[in-house]
Amino acid sequence: MNRLVVQLSAAFAAIILLITIILAVAIDRLADTSFRRYLAQSQIAESGLIDRLAIWYAQHGSWDGVEQVLSTGGMGMGHGQGGPQRPALALANTDGRVVADPRGIVGDTLTALQRREALPITVDQRVAGYLVVQAATNRLPGAASQFLQRLREVIWLGGGIVALVGIMIGILIARRLTRPLQHLAQVAAALGQSNLTARAIVEGPIEVRRVAEAFNEMACELAAANHQRRQMVADIAHELRTPLTVIQGNLRAILDDVYPLTREEIGQIYEATLGLRRLVDDLRELSLADTGQLTLHRQPLDLNQLLGREAELFRELAAAQGVDLLVTPDPNLPAVLADSERIAQVVRNLLSNALRYTPAGGNITIASAAERDGALVSVRDTGSGIAPEDLPHVFERFYRADRGRARAHGGSGLGLAIAERIIALHGGQIGVESKLDKGTRFWFWLPAAEVAASREQM
Repeated sequence: MNRLVVQLSAAFAAIILLITIILAVAIDRLADTSFRRYLAQSQIAESGLIDRLAIWYAQHGSWDGVEQVLSTGGMGMGHGQGGPQRPALALANTDGRVVADPRGIVGDTLTALQRREALPITVDQRVAGYLVVQAATNRLPGAASQFLQRLREVIWLGGGIVALVGIMIGILIARRLTRPLQHLAQVAAALGQSNLTARAIVEGPIEVRRVAEAFNEMACELAAANHQRRQMVADIAHELRTPLTVIQGNLRAILDDVYPLTREEIGQIYEATLGLRRLVDDLRELSLADTGQLTLHRQPLDLNQLLGREAELFRELAAAQGVDLLVTPDPNLPAVLADSERIAQVVRNLLSNALRYTPAGGNITIASAAERDGALVSVRDTGSGIAPEDLPHVFERFYRADRGRARAHGGSGLGLAIAERIIALHGGQIGVESKLDKGTRFWFWLPAAEVAASREQM
């Protein structure tokens, strides 16, 4: 009984049986009353009472004294024990007001239902009154009783057939409603067993379809996250292997007296450990950003000052590579509410990438502009550019359009992913535009301090 299909089927069956019984009882009583009224009215019609009442009205012009006609009835019906009773009669004028009611079967005025069920009395093709016939309640004659009994049997048989068909339809509906849920449970169990390709069938009522669609979206995201996790583990292992191999090889060579134990050899090992430390730090920062635990110390920040300061740090390195570094600040740039160290980290990452891929004779331009109730910062270079198929992936961790060249230049493949998370935590946006052999433009936008403060208060 704990299964939903059983509970729904039982509920449908109970409701259908209850409704069928109520309808059958009501129809049974209505059939009994209607049949008795029909018999009584037939008896009245056969007795000629309608004609005698019409003659009375035609002779007298009113219904005064008509009670004696109603009391005799003239139907020739006995009152013996077990015999049929004479129907009770009442007479009303054209307005529905009762003028004769020997047995008191109606009120002072006929109701709308009583008028519809009454026998009209016509004189000169005009309705002169209404004869109300109340059917007898005693046992009917043999033939009539048999007919009524047969009618009741047909009513209850029909009710039983309707109930049976209704229950069968209810069971089918219950199964149709629960089938998608059962399949959804099976798919959930398959996902729990690491079958991330399992998907729910989208069918049934719209609410069930929405649940299945949401479940499939969750399954797709879970599969993507699992693939990303595996790829990340593989990439981390690959990235850690390079500095560890360098350290292990150099130490092995020193132990085997292949390399002398000099400051230069120790310096190379130290550089490899620094690269390893940078990779570990980048992974930690990215993990903190993904889980929302990266601490931000926000305060009003002048981006123009920050850009100028960071540009000075890279100017000597750019000059050594034969690259011109230009800064074009917007004097009307609004202040932003941001962590200066984190934003500087983003700018340094973008400048490092630009210097990494800009050849001698090229230039890098750092620009700021007031835009969309905030500040827009862009770093444009004249380097080799990024292929169109690689642009959607540049902010993915460990993604490299040219892996060999990236490793040669010392990139970890995490800088842009970290930059994207930092900008997102500030409520901003980051993007890239590039054309092969024409250069690349990285940009990020941060909301103005007033806008950011209003968002935090909401």
